[in-house]
Amino acid sequence: MTKSNKFKSIEICAGAGGQAIGLEQAGFEHVLLVELEKEYCESLKRNRPNWNVQCMDVHKFDGRPFRNEIDLLSGGVPCPPFSIAGKQLGKDDERDLFPEMLRLVDEINPRLVMIENVKGLLSPKFDSYRQHIIDTLSNLGYNTHIELVNASDYGVPQLRPRVVIIGIRKDIHDNFRFPQKELTTSNVGDSIYDLISENGWKLADEWRLKANKIAPTLVGGSKKHGGPDLGPTRAKAAWAELGVDGKGIANEAPSADFEGMPRLTPRMLARIQGFPDNWDFGKKKTVACRMIGNAFPPPVAYKIGHQLYKTLQHEAYHSRSKKDISPRAAV
Repeated sequence: MTKSNKFKSIEICAGAGGQAIGLEQAGFEHVLLVELEKEYCESLKRNRPNWNVQCMDVHKFDGRPFRNEIDLLSGGVPCPPFSIAGKQLGKDDERDLFPEMLRLVDEINPRLVMIENVKGLLSPKFDSYRQHIIDTLSNLGYNTHIELVNASDYGVPQLRPRVVIIGIRKDIHDNFRFPQKELTTSNVGDSIYDLISENGWKLADEWRLKANKIAPTLVGGSKKHGGPDLGPTRAKAAWAELGVDGKGIANEAPSADFEGMPRLTPRMLARIQGFPDNWDFGKKKTVACRMIGNAFPPPVAYKIGHQLYKTLQHEAYHSRSKKDISPRAAV
């Protein structure tokens, strides 16, 4: 542990910082964040000048200088290899970074590991590959926990199912449990009412009642496709049921006399994803929406991170207790 009594972490594929925010709130101190995309790196540095952000290809990141010095290695490795939109090529997709994550686990030997990916990883198609990941972690000295986590169970007003794999090094007492689901859920209308009504929209109260449901999963899209919107046809239809026009993204909230279905702004999307309102995604709307849509919701990262932190605290407490018991006192 650091002198500040925070546990040390390294995160790869840091993206726009969603997971990093949550883990920081849970008590982890980021030694290093690794991210490839230039705009993402710039955003991370603007928002957290104290974070050590390295803008580089994770293939070139050498974990050996950090060996046995890191409490948590985390990362949301790219989803396209396991998503339907990405054609589910799995290990045959050049974007698959599970091998790099496992390499870094071997090099760094962190006490805990946290890996996040899409629901598609649980598909029967990937049974053997998923087992390979678990077996590799076991051979490297880790017990594993794997669970499908829905963001809506942890205060985020969208479904957003994600697979989370946790590795606990076998020399640490494994008391990790995934966080309990919250009894109450947030909804889109309540979550962004203040933002959508900030220009005095007269129909905001009526819209709020219609939007009192959980949103479909936000999508970040691809560099290869056009401007920002709220996803494919089925997703746009789900947004329409909430009274939202998903065919594009607005620059500002609807005016007082606006009629019809409003479009959401990047700030509204960030709120739905669980980002702090002051998080700066830059001025390019398409890039901002891609950052937001591809992120891991900070509240979910916080809840899981809190459980990981408790595991490390428990281990630290019992390690101190063992040292404090002298042979004489033990008689």
